[in-house]
Amino acid sequence: MSVRTNPFEELERLFDRMSHQFEDSTRMWEPEGPFRRWTSEFDEMAVDLVDHDEEFVVTVDLPGFERDDVEIQVTDHTLRIEAEHEEATAEEEEQYLRRERRRESMRRSIRLPGDVDKEGVNARMKNGVLTVTLPKLEVEEARNIEIE
Repeated sequence: MSVRTNPFEELERLFDRMSHQFEDSTRMWEPEGPFRRWTSEFDEMAVDLVDHDEEFVVTVDLPGFERDDVEIQVTDHTLRIEAEHEEATAEEEEQYLRRERRRESMRRSIRLPGDVDKEGVNARMKNGVLTVTLPKLEVEEARNIEIE
């Protein structure tokens, strides 16, 4: 007696394979170092930079990151933001059907359009959104000099 297979099961397996291949093809090389790693295209931080009269305000989306996971540096005309966290893993081995949560690391450098007061910079984080306020340096007015 011959056993008939369900054609819909075959189609479902085909779509699963296509889905995995599509996920693999949406990855790109990370442009750092000789030992590059594959990263998703969406590992990039979404950033807004707003120029107010007396300050620049940078807003960054960092979903899943806590305040202690983020490091901020300000140098000259550059704001550097690095965020890194690691998934907590249990001691016993789990049998995962699908595992996407992992160690995550992101970094971004933002060129600022003007000089900032490094000592006056402050940052706050709420619900995965980082807001960095960078006060502008006051530009001294030009001084007229009389010729003797």
